[in-house]
Amino acid sequence: MNQRFSKKEHLCSKKHIQLLFSEGSSHYKYPFKLLYYHLQPPQASAVQLLVTVSKKQFKNAVDRNRVKRLIREAYRRNKTILEKQFEKQDDSLLIGLVYTAKTILSYEEIERKLILILRRLTEQDEETAS
Repeated sequence: MNQRFSKKEHLCSKKHIQLLFSEGSSHYKYPFKLLYYHLQPPQASAVQLLVTVSKKQFKNAVDRNRVKRLIREAYRRNKTILEKQFEKQDDSLLIGLVYTAKTILSYEEIERKLILILRRLTEQDEETAS
């Protein structure tokens, strides 16, 4: 299985980002607020991810970038949870992860919470599909 986090998996389109924030659904699981939106027709990648960290919480860009790196790495290593589910469907999933904690958590804690969120997202999608 491909473990890369390529450019086509990044959510970069301003139009899609605006759609995600305006019409997407959300869940909260500390330290993340999860936004997601099912997009028709399918895009280049079945799942596209956007990671944001508040400038208000982390004044230094070094800290914001470190948190984003930790989140992207945790996602990269565990994205197969989502990809198995959404590759066989005829739509794309846009995901936004907003980091809400006031401190930088350890990589292990971030990864554990991210796995919980991804599993919850796949379970919810299975419920709506049936």
